[in-house]
Order: sequence, then C-alpha cells, then structure tokens
Amino acid sequence: MNIYALSSGRGPSGIAIVRISGKDTLKVCKNLTKLKDINSKEVNYCQFYDPKNDTIIDPEALLLWFPGPNSYTGDDLAEFQVHGSNAVINALLKALSEQDNCRLAEPGEFTKIAFQNDKIDLLKAESIGDLIHAETELQREQAVKLVQGNASNYYNDLREKLIKSLSYIEAKIDFAEDDLPEKVLKEVQNSIKEIHKDIHKIIEDYKIGEKIRDGFRVSITGEVNAGKSSLLNLIAKRDVAIVSDQAGTTRDVIEIYLNIDGYPVILADTAGIRDVKNEVEKKGISLALGKSKEADLNIVVIDNSSKNINNEIKKMINNDTIILLNKSDVQDKQNFKFDADTVLASVKENKNIDSLIKKIKEKLSKKFTSNNTALITRERHRVKLNECLKEIDNFLQKDQNKDLELAAEDLRMATRHLGSIVGKVDVEEILGSIFKDFCIGK
Repeated sequence: MNIYALSSGRGPSGIAIVRISGKDTLKVCKNLTKLKDINSKEVNYCQFYDPKNDTIIDPEALLLWFPGPNSYTGDDLAEFQVHGSNAVINALLKALSEQDNCRLAEPGEFTKIAFQNDKIDLLKAESIGDLIHAETELQREQAVKLVQGNASNYYNDLREKLIKSLSYIEAKIDFAEDDLPEKVLKEVQNSIKEIHKDIHKIIEDYKIGEKIRDGFRVSITGEVNAGKSSLLNLIAKRDVAIVSDQAGTTRDVIEIYLNIDGYPVILADTAGIRDVKNEVEKKGISLALGKSKEADLNIVVIDNSSKNINNEIKKMINNDTIILLNKSDVQDKQNFKFDADTVLASVKENKNIDSLIKKIKEKLSKKFTSNNTALITRERHRVKLNECLKEIDNFLQKDQNKDLELAAEDLRMATRHLGSIVGKVDVEEILGSIFKDFCIGK
C-alpha cells in the first residue's frame, strides 16, 4: 500500500508539499504528471493532472523523486511541490486518493516506516517530532542535538559495553573447561560498575530534558492585591486574568504557556496568601501553596508599601524564589530586605519588569547546567534506564563464581532495557561478539 499526505501547512501559501511513499510511487508520479522519464538526481519541472478527466491541477509544479532505500522512509518516495492554495491541495489529494493502492497516511506514518526500515532509531523519531513542535530556541537546540544522534550514540556505546561484558560471561558459561583469566572477569566487573555510574548520572538530571521539552513551571504567588494578576497579564501581553481592587479576586490557578527569551515557561497566577474564613478562597490559597511547592521557580509578589508580610509568604522564600516588590510608583524606596533575589518594580508603569525577566532567565539557566551527553526528554527513557540500573544492581550483588548463569540473565535484561530506548533488541549481537572475540569454531 502506498501512503500520501500534505507535509506542509494548509494554505493559502506560496508553495505546498505533498509527499507519497510506497512501491508504486513512480507509477503514480507518471500517472499524475505524464512524464515518461523522472530523474532522481534533479528537480523535475512538470504539470500535475487529474488522470480521471485529464484536467490540469497545477500548470507549474516541481517533482522530487527519491528511489528507495535512499529516501526518508527507505521506500520509494516522491515530493510534489505545488502552488499552496487550498483548491490545488484538495484537487491533488483527491487525485491521489483515486490511484490504485493509495491511502492517506496516518499521523507520523512516514517516520514510523523510516524506523521500521532502520533509517532512524526511536530516539531520532521522537526528536523529529520534538523539532517539529519546538516553540522556543531552547527546545529547538535540544531537539537538534537529539536529531543529530548525540543521545543515540551515547546509549548505543553503553549498550555495546554491556554486550561486550555479557559475551565474556556467556563464554565462561559455554566453555567452562577453558578458564578465562581472572583479569578478564575483573575487567567485566569494572566495566559494569562504570556503566552503572554513567546511567545513574543520566537519571540524576533533575528532569531538565523533560522540562525543556514541556516547559519550566513558574508560579506567581504572594500577597493579596499585590499585583500578581496584573503581572501575569503584562508578561503575557494580553488580558489573561481578571484584575480588580477587590481582595481575593483570583481563586483558581490560571496557567499560560509562554516563550520568555527562548525559555519555555508555564506561568501560573495563584490566589493571594492571607488568613481567611471563606471556604472557596481557602481552597484557592491551598492550591497556590501547592503550586509554589511544585514550581521550578516562584515569583513572590509583595506590595512594597506593606507594613507586615504573612508568615506563609516568608516560608516560600528560598533559592528558587524571586521577590518582586511591586508598586514602587507609590513607595519608590525598598521597604523590605530579603535573603533572595529582589526586584523593585511597578507593574502598573511597566518599571523594571525587564529586570524581572532577566532574573527569571538567569535562575532557569542555572537549572539545566549539565555535562550529560544524553538528556532524558521522555518518561519512557527514564523508566527504561531505571529498569536497566535495577538489573545491573542485581548483577553486581551476585557472586559470579556461584551464580554465573543468573548474573548473565541480569545483564541480558539490562541490555534489553537499554536497547529499547533506541529501539534495538537483538540477542544475536551477543553471539556475534563471542565469535569475534574468542574465535570460537576455528
């Protein structure tokens, strides 16, 4: 079956790209263009026709032909570049749907076929999706590194080391009469311990990869009527939250997704903290306190002209806090001193809000300073790494002189878990490594 789909966005636009892949791709291309010869080494200038009634769909178009396996999917593939009006797009898609053995592709199916044909691994497939959906510079940079194979290469190197060690253990089991030097088994132990250390280092990353992909959580909290909702609206550059002089206006948590100087941020406006009897406002304050604990960064907004600060607010102040002393247009001198980053500002007059944005960026940048070659971007990766680590722990706890076969099974499972991150699980590689290293069968 051949699959086709619009690969660019919907029109109107200057150009639209429609992609088709499958064994009959060349036949379909000839049916729709009436070209007798389609060259894979040049751009083919053509017209697109509706074979059903021989009418022209687009009089000036381009056809790119990629014979498999040298294509994105690994199968024969073609790209049609046509004028990007919805009328042209719809007519071309309709003509394709009427071709034999052609159907509309499912979401992500071109990339799925590329994975099945060993053109890409699972990590690269996921990172292509991340690159397509990247909205900030930080997300783009992370996705590019993954597409280039940095993480895949790192995991594959670790996996090859595991397979190498397992091959020695397998050889010891299968050829017990030929004693392996004690030095070799010691090297296996050291290698496994090093792999354990490397994986543990990857896992202890404070989930930075996932936060870059999904967004850092920043919570705006603090006093009642201190200007929290006004701050949210100002940063968002639109009216997201209701602003009122009446205390306790914000009851629920209001969240918006923002791109703050290239940083993906989920910014939350929360209820003001104060002692109240109203059950609805109490619930809002409880949600606010919960959000502040979950947040990667808290912006605590305090009225600079206040006389006292609520104890709950004081408890929030730590290294992951920026104090915004608001209403400096009323009180222009800093009224409070804190052992935390502080910005004296006026939300009403948009004064020093740029300094606040700079502080937010500085605080978040410190959170992802990491020497890890492979940042975890999905929970699936984290689960598999933890399972791999568990099996390596089991291996290291066993007495290899007594429980060699069980120890080998631990390494087999560890190899499977690590391989499943990139989509490789092949026990034949272990046998291949044995033959390569021990020349068995000579």
